[in-house]
Amino acid sequence: MLDALYAHIDKHFEAHLDRVRRFVRQPSISADGTGIPEMAELLATELVRLGGRAEVCPTAGHPVVYGELDAGAPKTLLVYGMYDVQPVVGEAWVVPPFGAEIIDFPPHGLCLVNRGATNQKGPLACFFNVLETFKAVTGTFPLNFKLVIEGEEELGSPHLPDFVKSNKDRLRADAVYFPAFSQDLTGKVIMYLGVKGIVFFELVCRGGDWGGPTTRAVHGSNAVWFHSPTWRLIHALSTMLSPDQKHVLIDGFYDEVEPPSAEDQELLEALETRFTPETFLQAHEVRRFKYDLTGVDLLKKYLYQPTLNIDGIVSGHVAEGTKTVLPHEARAKLDCRLVPRMRPELTIRRIREHLDRHGFGDIELVVYDAYPWAKTSVRAEVVQALIKSFRDFGFEPEVWPHLGGSAPFYLFTEVLGLPFAMGGLGHGGRAHSPNEYATVEGMRLFEKSVVNFLHIFAGGVAR
Repeated sequence: MLDALYAHIDKHFEAHLDRVRRFVRQPSISADGTGIPEMAELLATELVRLGGRAEVCPTAGHPVVYGELDAGAPKTLLVYGMYDVQPVVGEAWVVPPFGAEIIDFPPHGLCLVNRGATNQKGPLACFFNVLETFKAVTGTFPLNFKLVIEGEEELGSPHLPDFVKSNKDRLRADAVYFPAFSQDLTGKVIMYLGVKGIVFFELVCRGGDWGGPTTRAVHGSNAVWFHSPTWRLIHALSTMLSPDQKHVLIDGFYDEVEPPSAEDQELLEALETRFTPETFLQAHEVRRFKYDLTGVDLLKKYLYQPTLNIDGIVSGHVAEGTKTVLPHEARAKLDCRLVPRMRPELTIRRIREHLDRHGFGDIELVVYDAYPWAKTSVRAEVVQALIKSFRDFGFEPEVWPHLGGSAPFYLFTEVLGLPFAMGGLGHGGRAHSPNEYATVEGMRLFEKSVVNFLHIFAGGVAR
């Protein structure tokens, strides 16, 4: 049966590629809402075409698309996805960012270059192709599927918790799966068992009783006798991180941080000879790491060190040309990545207390999203099924305890009590950056590997 499924993918791959291009061509920028309703309807329509039922569920923000495909199978897989993407304003692309063009993109070969190609609409569309393949070849599906596809992941999933908590009964399943490309630039498979948590917040400094303009920018010559909200914010930020950028200076920031568990230590030891940090420098076009470490010692920093990162600072005149002003307001957006066992609420409280203690009580702290880390054991059945699916294609995965990024998977582990797995063959890159891409042959390989993964998890025996 697997050979027939693989043959169907090869025979119909041009049509499969058209579906991926249709998904990514439709803008769905959660930051400003561009194309969000259209993308949600597109997904619902596709689910109905597959023979399932679909709902576009309103939230206080962008809707969640919920779908069910009932095959009467013994097992049910909850599939999590996201249909929103990052903005493209101010970026220079080699092709239009929503043109869904396929080009020769050195050194990767033939690629789909488009916002969302790899993060995350490309893998999601390929998963729909997998479902269509099963339906066409076997007339049914190997598992029952429940799909939760949100439109606010790039905003920190602020309203997904409400949806999950209010739908716990109908979200019952055996496990959760997140479709994603797992191969790096060299073709090596890197598999992650979890994610870090996140606190995303903004610091706002305005002129007030302490000094500084209060309602508008004023002539820059007044800096000689008026305070600057911009400098005040910069000084506040400088108290939060050491000059070498290696240590967060907020009291208690590291109090809950735990060393690797026994299971994580086993995984790290297995990575000792396989981890290649140079690949990450190359993929991100960076010349050196922050730490003078190598191998697993460097990897431990990535996995078990929390962060305090400035995402952007805005104040005053930032357009081209000269305009001398003393701004009345300065804003900085920051994120903290939380490792086990850090909790978002404690981190937020400590940041506020730090500002107050250092005399910056007037600086406003606005939290946009916050959620904890999540992990699944390597021994979970769904994880083992994914590992076997890689091995069946000749790839021995490099299994990491978790990754440095964040996703709201705690909703599955803490709220629903389910294990999760994420991945699939295939390669893409430049997420959140101009010229985001996914390789064409990688998408074909992804579909075949996911066919095998679903077959294994359903209880089949891979060839």
